[in-house]
Order: sequence, then C-alpha cells, then structure tokens
Amino acid sequence: MAVNLVNVENVSKVYGTRALLDGVSLGVSEGDRIGVVGRNGDGKTTLIRMLAKAEEADSGRVTHAGGLRLGVLTQHDSLDPEATVRHEVIGDLADHEWAGNAKIRDVLTGLFGGLDLPGFPKGLDTVIAPLSGGERRRIALAKLLIEEQDLLVLDEPTNHLDVEGIAWLAAHLRERRSALVCVTHDRWFLDQVCTRMWDVQRGAVYEYEGGYSDYVFARAERERIAATEETKRQNLVRKELAWLRRGAPARTSKPRFRVEAANELIKDVPPPRDSSELMKFASSRLGKSVFDLEDVTIQAGPKVLLEHVTWQLGPGDRIGLVGVNGAGKTSLLRAMERAARTEGEVQPAGGRIAVGRTVKLAYLSQEVAELDPSWRVLEAVQQVRERVDLGKGREMTAGQLCETFGFGKEKQWTPVGDLSGGERRRLQLQRLLMDEPNVLFLDEPTNDLDIETLTQLEDLLDGWPGSMIVISHDRFFVERTTDTVQALLGDGTLRMLPRGIDEYLERRHRMEQQAAAASAPAPVASAAAPEKSAAELRAAKKELQKIERQLDRVSEKESTLHARIAEHATDFAKVAELDAELRDLVGEREELELRWLELAEDA
Repeated sequence: MAVNLVNVENVSKVYGTRALLDGVSLGVSEGDRIGVVGRNGDGKTTLIRMLAKAEEADSGRVTHAGGLRLGVLTQHDSLDPEATVRHEVIGDLADHEWAGNAKIRDVLTGLFGGLDLPGFPKGLDTVIAPLSGGERRRIALAKLLIEEQDLLVLDEPTNHLDVEGIAWLAAHLRERRSALVCVTHDRWFLDQVCTRMWDVQRGAVYEYEGGYSDYVFARAERERIAATEETKRQNLVRKELAWLRRGAPARTSKPRFRVEAANELIKDVPPPRDSSELMKFASSRLGKSVFDLEDVTIQAGPKVLLEHVTWQLGPGDRIGLVGVNGAGKTSLLRAMERAARTEGEVQPAGGRIAVGRTVKLAYLSQEVAELDPSWRVLEAVQQVRERVDLGKGREMTAGQLCETFGFGKEKQWTPVGDLSGGERRRLQLQRLLMDEPNVLFLDEPTNDLDIETLTQLEDLLDGWPGSMIVISHDRFFVERTTDTVQALLGDGTLRMLPRGIDEYLERRHRMEQQAAAASAPAPVASAAAPEKSAAELRAAKKELQKIERQLDRVSEKESTLHARIAEHATDFAKVAELDAELRDLVGEREELELRWLELAEDA
C-alpha cells in the first residue's frame, strides 16, 4: 500500500474578497505524478505553495509525513548571485566524484547540453550574477534534480527549456521514484509525465485519473452530464477532444473511463480545420506568392546561422519552426519581417527574400510591446479597429474578442498598467489579430498563457485563413496549429521533417551521437567513405527541395480526395474509385518520404 506523503484537509484561502480555494481536501501518495491545471489567477501556485508549507492557509490544515524530503522549484530562484554554477549545483564534490556519478552527468547533459556547460562563458565556474533568468532557472532545476527527494513540487519547470530539454525532463521524471506535483501549461509534458490531474476552478479542485488527454476526455464528459451553461467553453473542450481522438494513437495514454462515451460526445464534431477550404481562401487573399527565399545567408555578427537557403512560404502554409537555441529561428523571422516592412529594401547578408505584393504581416515577438499604461484594455484593442473578420464568415467586435481572450466585461476596463505579464501577452496577441493580417509570425506565443487561453487561441487559428509560421517549445501547440514542421539543426540548413517533432528529436540524438563518436579517439584507422563533391551536395540539396514541393502537392491532393470521399459518402462505387486513388497517393507519399530521408542523411 502506497504511503501517504501530504494531506490537505478542508483548506481555504481568500485574497481580498475572492476565495481562491474553498474547503479543498487532497492527498499525495508515494508514486503519484500529479499535473495541476487551471486558468491564470485561479489558485494553482497558491495550492502548491500551501502543499509545500511555503504559505499558510486561512483555515484547514496541511500535514507532511515524518521526515519528508521535499524539493520545490518556484518561479523565483533563491540562488546566491556571488556563487558559481559549480558551487550551487555540485557543491563540494571533487571532479572525479561528480563525474563518476551517472545521475549528475545525466542532469548536466540533459539541461545544459554537456558536462562542460556549452553556452556558459566559464562552464561550471561561471558566476551566477550576470546570467539571464532562463539560465538561472535551469541551474535551480539542475540543483533540485541532483538531490534525492520523496516529493518534488515544480512550478512551470518547462519554462526556458527547448523541445529537447523538455523531452529529456519528461523522460527523467518518469524514471524517478519521487512523487511529483507539477504546475505547467505544457500539455504534451503533462501527457508524458502525469498519471493524475488536479483542475483548479473557482475555489474547487477536481481530480482526474490519467494525463492531459484523459483529463480532456473526462472533463468533457463531466460537463456534458452536468449540462453546464458554459456552452462556449464546452464546445472548445469538445473540439479539442475531437482532435485528440483523431490524432496519432501514441499521443494519448489509454483512457481510464468509458471510451464509448467520449466517442458519442464527438460523433458530430468536424475536424478542427478544413485545410483545403482555408487554402483556397488564403490563395484568394494572398495570390500565388508570399515569401520566396533565394540562396539566403543569415548572420548574427560573425556567426553564420543559415547558409545558401532556398525556401518558399506559400499561401495557406502553416509551418512549425523548431531548432536548438541559437540556431537562427528568430533571426530568420526577423529577416523576413524586415524584408516585408521595407518592401524588399533591407535584405540579409546573402541572397534575396522576395515578398508578395499583397502580404500584410503581423509579427508576435518574444518581447511584449509597451502600451500606454493609462489605456483601458478595451480601448487598447479599439485603437486598432472596432470589428475583426476572422475568416469563414466569423466576425467579432473588439469586446467579443476581448472575452475570447479571457478579458471579461469588468476586466476590459482595467488599465493596461495593472495587467500581469501573461495578460499583456494576451492583449498583444489580440491587437495583432484585430489588424486582420494575412501572414502571421508567432515567436513563442504560448509564453505566460494558461491552458484555457491556449485552447481559445487554437480555436481562433483553426479558422484563420492565411500563412503562418510558429516558433514554440510547446510541442502540443505546434502540432495542433500547424501542418508541417521545418527544422534548423544548427548546421546552417533548413529542412522539412515529414514526421514532425519526433523526427527532429531523433535526428538531434543521432547528431549528438556522431559528435561524441567524432570526439572520441579513433580505435584503428580504416578506409573512410569518400566525401561527396560540392556538385553532388548541391544536386542532393536541389532534389531535396524538389521532393519537399512534391510532398506539399501530394498533401493537398490527399485533402481534396478526403473531401470528395465525404461528399460522395452514399455513392459506394464512387467512394471505391476515390479510395483507390487515395491508396495510390499514400504509396507515392511514402516513397517520396523514404527518398527524402535518404537524401537528408547525406545533404
């Protein structure tokens, strides 16, 4: 029988006139891995702070098992700014002691990319004071994971980690014996790590078995049975449920309640996006040309980030852009944005970026733009325009869009200066959409957004007709909102990945293994494989780009065939004919993908 580690009994907490938690009773046992979700401001952080006894409850009590070893990661670290990374993370251990510890090696490699901490000016001997908030947070997390605990309490542990870092952390936490309570908005991470969910809503905490996908299923069923009046929210949950059920089987763990009920709930829910319809609409708004990159080279100071890249962003393309930190993702978007803003006057270090004549670009950068602090929220939106056309016949007023982004009628009259960082992020994104762009660049749009707001944003983007590039470490958001993934692998190239982020992680893992093998002493000299000539490499690159264009065309044809099959659903002869075409097309796509992978290995 699992030992009980923490008991929360009838706990309440009030701020001002608002009850954040009202008579909540919960428990954490050995082996529990619990994800905590809920809207910003509903009390998630307050709950885990009281769980860790870092904050007192107004009533009720929290008890810990005797001798409980507790590790807590807060949003603000308590590192000594005068100390070195070595002192905070490894302490007084000699080099041979910590280097011989597999756990310490794993944590340092997983969070920093190597035992010598590449990216830190003096490696382990770097002083903490001048480091960025993200670097300090990784140090605090490393320090915590190296220690032994019975219970880990983590508040937003994936912040400032890239896709690889998040994948490593998920695998690491699954292997640990410690119990875990974790607040995060990263839905992929919740699915990978958690076996129970706590949903904090209006002073109460609802418990669910399973990870995030199971939680979505169960919550949709609970809201259906309760016949809640929140029709908007229920519809969004149903839509997300439909996407999860129709997605890759590996995306979700096996549901722990009646799957039949979930299927019944979504039987009349269409796919989130009508890709072929959006493509037609985008083409009518953008024409044939959006962004064409010809032999482009991009530099950051003396460092070459991208070299001789030829690539095209077409009308209706929805692309997820992934890559290691510093590979040039943001630099690429900025180069394209400068070319658009100056009508082609400002070009990168090499090559040329051609911009379509009808392009109207909106760029959400990682920095939150400063607004007049005296403006009210609604006023800041109305400064852009009063109404917005979101495509597919959807039109909203500024006030309606405010409500969609979590600014209720009262909140719309809050001065901008009183908003939190997450609320300002939401407002910035809303102002961008109000300007009715036809091309969107979103650089880390999920920063500071809670899961409910993310779901609302995904719903808006489902019907948004235009071209879009998304940079995000939130894997769930990238997979949910985009159709293809392009990767910057740190070698100066931009490559399409047919299998998405899974393929990116596999390729990065292989690159790391090859780098490790190259740095190891060669055992015995052997005949090396002949290096490819420059002409052969150029020919391989050219064929790669040709195959990528063919894959795009095949994908469009598949979407059209699916639509035609649905249209002729009652004509069995026609359906059989179309199905045969579809099978041929799938075979063609698989052959192209295999050839692409062969070329990508050599290019």
